[in-house]
Amino acid sequence: MALVTAAVVVLDCAEPEKLAHFYRQLLDGEPGDTATDLIEVRGADGVRIAFRRDGNATPPSWPRPEATLQAHLVLLVEDLDEAERRVVGLGGLPTETRGPAGPYEERSCSDPAGHSFTLRLSPPPAG
Repeated sequence: MALVTAAVVVLDCAEPEKLAHFYRQLLDGEPGDTATDLIEVRGADGVRIAFRRDGNATPPSWPRPEATLQAHLVLLVEDLDEAERRVVGLGGLPTETRGPAGPYEERSCSDPAGHSFTLRLSPPPAG
């Protein structure tokens, strides 16, 4: 039996309710565990993301050249155009122009609080 049974990525932010709503809609997810200053979202295939209230949170500065990318999410999608439209419709932003088409095409975005994430085209199943 595995010692670790799951992992949860936690993003600090000023307004966890708003960020949880953004990712719940983006991931077609469900509400997960909730505490006073922490809200979790459970997405497909066991994805779990939580949002912790931090009154001193400031938006990350990446992708500015002088800043380093410390951590970000990679979301695998079947349709990049549709996923990008959904991100924008939910209040997120594309942060990079489209890369070249191919099996590993991806697009960089940020959520409404400024956390970066990547939409990556899922390679078609082998068959």
